[in-house]
Amino acid sequence: MNKIEISAQSREAEKESSKSLLGKGLIPGVVYGHSFETVSIQIDRKEFIKVLNEAGESSLINLTIAGREIGNVVIKDYQTDPLTGSITHFDLHKVKMTEKMTANVDIEFIGESPAVKYEAGILVIGQDSIEIKCLPGDLISSIQIDLSKLEHLDDIIRVKDLEIPAAVEVLDEEENVIVTVTPQRSEAEMENLEEKPAEDLNKVEGAIKEEKPAETDKKAEKK
Repeated sequence: MNKIEISAQSREAEKESSKSLLGKGLIPGVVYGHSFETVSIQIDRKEFIKVLNEAGESSLINLTIAGREIGNVVIKDYQTDPLTGSITHFDLHKVKMTEKMTANVDIEFIGESPAVKYEAGILVIGQDSIEIKCLPGDLISSIQIDLSKLEHLDDIIRVKDLEIPAAVEVLDEEENVIVTVTPQRSEAEMENLEEKPAEDLNKVEGAIKEEKPAETDKKAEKK
């Protein structure tokens, strides 16, 4: 895997507002961690989005501040504008390579399910990420699931079916449903469902997970 790097500049939070920085194409943030004094920083918006798309929240990033190498960090969190989806702030966590950490890893769905293609099934996603725990050096950027394994209606892929490196501990319940294929429902069944409150997919199979709203910054950067 190529080394991911990001360059930041230090900032004095009390001297310039976040709104002013955002207007200049910069995103304010902080970096903190083990035996590391919290520092306020700012990063070019385009550079941050590029690194976020590449690293997600489960890959190591080599951080430099004003040309000084800080070392390995991960993107711990970021906030977005509720109206525009633009990123407005971020948190970087400086990791200690000898201490385990937790992270959320995205699940990538590849291929096509024969049950969907040939049996008119409906693909139902239960969750699109899992939580893991491992040493920073063992972090994985994503997990792929081959949908071609879903050959028949009601086939299910659960957390326990994922192929995870031995050095990585999965914190999600192993019986949690990642993805399944359900039969199409009749009009009468759909009307009956509309009258009932929504329930957790991992408790009731057949409920379709609501998709997350698209993140404006990520899509704009990838185009």
